[in-house]
Amino acid sequence: MSMIDLDATDRCLLDALQRDGRATVGELAESVSLSTSPCWRRIRRLEDSGVIEGYHAHLERKIVGLGVLGFVHLTMQDHTPQTMAAFEREIAAAREVLACHNLSGRFDYQLEVVAPDLQAFSDYVRTTLRALPGVREISTNFVLKEIKRTHVLPL
Repeated sequence: MSMIDLDATDRCLLDALQRDGRATVGELAESVSLSTSPCWRRIRRLEDSGVIEGYHAHLERKIVGLGVLGFVHLTMQDHTPQTMAAFEREIAAAREVLACHNLSGRFDYQLEVVAPDLQAFSDYVRTTLRALPGVREISTNFVLKEIKRTHVLPL
């Protein structure tokens, strides 16, 4: 994945799209002082180049029944390519895992996990995560209060 050269108009357009992915091309064009055709071409170029990965709705997890958010830190037994690949395949398919990061330091991975309640979270960690290939140690932390959550990148 290589960086793409973004000019000031691209950055303004991306910022507007991050804030409102449902904006029309006309609205976006107006916000960046372009006519609709050049604006549409820029959006298409940004999509084709992979800068824009997709569009989606942001849901309020508590309202849809996912009241618990926690971080799970995992240490692996070994770091062979086969073990890591098998683990990462399983995590990529896990709907409860919102994000997974391979880390430097004490833990090998940090997972952001949602569940309906503490019992469901506990069951998921004890039965599903503990059974994943190569997992040696698990440590969990629960979110007590979410101060900030955004997907808007600082352009």
